[in-house]
Amino acid sequence: MCIWSARRHGARRPRRDRALRRPAQAQDQTTASSQTSAQQDQAPEIVVTGSLFRRTDTETTSPVTTLTTETLQRAGTTTIADAIRGVSADSAGSIPTGFQGGFSAGGQAVSLRGLGVSSTLVLIDGLRTANFPLNDDGHNAYVDLNSIPFSFVERVDVLKDGASSTYGAEAIGGVVNIILKKHITGVQGSFEAGAAGKGYASRVRSYLTAGYGDYDASGWNVFINGEYQRDGRVSANDVGFPFNTTDLSSIGLADQNTADSALNSNTPNAIVRRVTGSDLNNPFFAGSTATGTYQLLNPALCSRTFTVAGAAGGTGCAHDLVDEYTQVQPFQERFSVNGRLSVRLNDHIEAYVTGSYSHSQVNINGAPTAIRQRQPYGASPTTASNNPGIALPVYICSSGVNCATASDRQLNPNNPYASAFAADPANGAARIYYSFGDIKSGTERGNEVIRGTFGLNGDFGDNWNWRVEAAGARDNIKLASFGTINIAGLRQAVATGAYNFVNPSLNTMATRQLIAPDIVARGSSSLASLDASISHSFAQLQGGELQVAVGGQIRRETLDYPGLNPDKTNYANTAAAFGKRTVSAAYFEISAPILKQVELSGSGRYDHYSEGFSRFSPKVGIKLKPIKELMLRGTYSEGFRAPTFAESNPRSSFPGFVTYQPPCSFVLAHGGTATATGCSAGSNPYAQSYSIGGGFSGNPNLKPETSRSFTAGAVFQPIRQLSFTIDYYNVKKKDVIVAGPDAGTARANYFAGLPLPAGYSVGAVDAPDPLFPNALPRVLVINGPYVNAGYFKTQGLDFGASAEFGIAPGVKFYSRVDVNKILKFNVDFGDGVVRKYVGTVGPYELSSGAGTPEWRGNWQNTLEIGKFSLTATTYYVSRIKQVAADEEAPGADGKIDLSCAAAAGDLYPYPNDAALNKYCYIRRFIYADLNAQVKVNDGFTFYVNVGNFTNERAPIATSSYSGTNYLPTWHYAGVIGRTFTAGARFKF
Repeated sequence: MCIWSARRHGARRPRRDRALRRPAQAQDQTTASSQTSAQQDQAPEIVVTGSLFRRTDTETTSPVTTLTTETLQRAGTTTIADAIRGVSADSAGSIPTGFQGGFSAGGQAVSLRGLGVSSTLVLIDGLRTANFPLNDDGHNAYVDLNSIPFSFVERVDVLKDGASSTYGAEAIGGVVNIILKKHITGVQGSFEAGAAGKGYASRVRSYLTAGYGDYDASGWNVFINGEYQRDGRVSANDVGFPFNTTDLSSIGLADQNTADSALNSNTPNAIVRRVTGSDLNNPFFAGSTATGTYQLLNPALCSRTFTVAGAAGGTGCAHDLVDEYTQVQPFQERFSVNGRLSVRLNDHIEAYVTGSYSHSQVNINGAPTAIRQRQPYGASPTTASNNPGIALPVYICSSGVNCATASDRQLNPNNPYASAFAADPANGAARIYYSFGDIKSGTERGNEVIRGTFGLNGDFGDNWNWRVEAAGARDNIKLASFGTINIAGLRQAVATGAYNFVNPSLNTMATRQLIAPDIVARGSSSLASLDASISHSFAQLQGGELQVAVGGQIRRETLDYPGLNPDKTNYANTAAAFGKRTVSAAYFEISAPILKQVELSGSGRYDHYSEGFSRFSPKVGIKLKPIKELMLRGTYSEGFRAPTFAESNPRSSFPGFVTYQPPCSFVLAHGGTATATGCSAGSNPYAQSYSIGGGFSGNPNLKPETSRSFTAGAVFQPIRQLSFTIDYYNVKKKDVIVAGPDAGTARANYFAGLPLPAGYSVGAVDAPDPLFPNALPRVLVINGPYVNAGYFKTQGLDFGASAEFGIAPGVKFYSRVDVNKILKFNVDFGDGVVRKYVGTVGPYELSSGAGTPEWRGNWQNTLEIGKFSLTATTYYVSRIKQVAADEEAPGADGKIDLSCAAAAGDLYPYPNDAALNKYCYIRRFIYADLNAQVKVNDGFTFYVNVGNFTNERAPIATSSYSGTNYLPTWHYAGVIGRTFTAGARFKF
């Protein structure tokens, strides 16, 4: 749905074209100034996000934060994602580009109120756009902020309230509405470049816009805009300790870098140990018993070794794979071309058409792929056994089958035991531990968005206004994956000896592609919508006009993404999603200023989905002005989130893995022994912990998630130059869609010989245990459904303030504050257990696992002296406890123990109480950016931005999986350190 923009309306009221260029103190709508009636009569008409009506003030019943061009320029912001990240309401579940390990790695998304990216609606000029084809966590849909151009943004409105009554689905947590400029004349542009103080994190950015036509005078305007940005790669080695290693022993924490101490770790220098009982025809079946010491295949290639004493010891090659291979920031390149034509057809009708093309490239490097990290998803019993890996046979042959009797057999040059066991090949296999350092690992994601809009709007008769708008968008993605193991190719390379493990540099590209062929997945999503509405002022009430608007919308949405592993032939586990649907809606809004001090509002929307469900979403609001300096406001609304295609379409699938320890009954049946605390698998790897796959398919019987929310707040403006706001919010989301809440029960029931819960099935089982072939085999994959279960409930407070003072002639001071405090964030996944997240790293399994800081905020101060201005923008994130309720099992009383001692072994293994007490909390993080601007004349402005100018270091977050010892969502600036950018803006 569209918002009336001040720049869209009739030629007889040209003042609307200047409506958004209001004084700075009124530009933050959370601190909008109260105006006298006389001022309102003369004020230009505007429309605020969340309402259909033109207004003479910005004070709606819902809290809205507006980020203007001036605010963003003063903060040194250059992308939409960075702009949204500075809004304190963006909380748990948001996705930064620095999070590179997720299903939709490389995308950026906003999660208002912590309710998830799929519960936050992103609009451009009030109209929807296509979702990113890759779903976060396999099923959450969102708009990729990387794909939205920034250089001709007029402002960004963040509606921090439920808005399904106006915009439909997904607007549970709120709405981000990116308002673009409508008319541009002349030529304007900018160029900037910069880097971190230590030389990495380079950035080059520029844009150019050319427009022609004075809309007020001639009735038409056309402009075209081009934008380019390139961000260099930042490696873990660049930023240094502690963000480049998992060995934190030097500061009293654990050393989790097994690659420099464990002989059975996987590194680019292969190490082997002799095993017996191998299946000569299947290298994936690695033998039942290991014996003797470990042996490096080629010690000459190792620059740093370590030695483990004992009969099962040996010498290994030490590595720190995080420092050597991982990165903090991927390479990113973006460019876009955008245009708009605006035409006033007559005194009562305006028209416009826009077109845009944007391309975002994100290239992510990763650590080399281990020879066997987990069993393949959906593997058959004859091809999979998770532990203990792959064995190099004594003999190899061209066929790779029955090599012990093949006529062309030869001793395996990769197996150092081959000669000694030529006559006894069953006891001479070499279990190998290795990572393919000679094979590139990572992804390259190219994403292009093509979008166009067309609109007509106007007025007729006595205060009748109408508009018709159409939008179409398509998001195409090309995802290239490197280093993903092909199951059949790996087996062939090992059995035929095609791959040289002794000296990997001698391998041909053909051999590397046999083992890990480049995989290219292509997908797309699309949206087409038609929206129309009409509004009228029906009566004059004491406080103003009674306005009524009605409208309707129809849109078509599609998604086609087959994933990286559509045939389940490799170790890739990205999700696949498909779907098509048509959504039709009718909506209305009423604004009734019944008194000068009282304004009532109401809106509602009925949405019908072609999948077979419908939903009506109402909203009511009230605004009170008991005195000129004080405004009170409140809302109540209901909303919904429709199931995504990944959740509802049976063709869609989401594979994932969890580490699981089989129960004692299974361990004992496979040769284990009872202990005082349970049981031990001993030397039989078959009974040890392993990875179980979970396959989740779309469930067409899902219901929409529903919500109810209310807000209450106040705006206080004691003087014209100073205002304060406070808003309370309370949101509850029910029927939350979750992936297999009974998966744990299904796994337990399998091992207990009981029926699986309804909707669950065994997807694959392992080959029998060679030592105990008649015992129950391990389950490899259990399939389950998405279901509606449980609820999310969050409460909090938003604080805001703004000020503008003239200190002396030519000297002004501006200040704005945006702070959020979360009072409650509780979740029940349908099992009756309430999980509390405030102030912890929970929800740990949502998106980037960034947690729920209790406090977030920013404070921007600008001193303007003539043509020079200096701005400091300070950002704050409160401390976060390194525990997560979604990682802990409830106790006998049904409650979850969130003490650090209870969680110490789950998210991070603290070596002692001293380390636990010191690092139980991720300390609070405060940093500030400086921006200096000099306006040389009306056409040129030079600026310098110093990011994190005090060079504050990010706090250590040992529990983080989205970044090495830091949380990219909150602490990224403290990992990169101080940055410098210089540039110039021009127009003529």
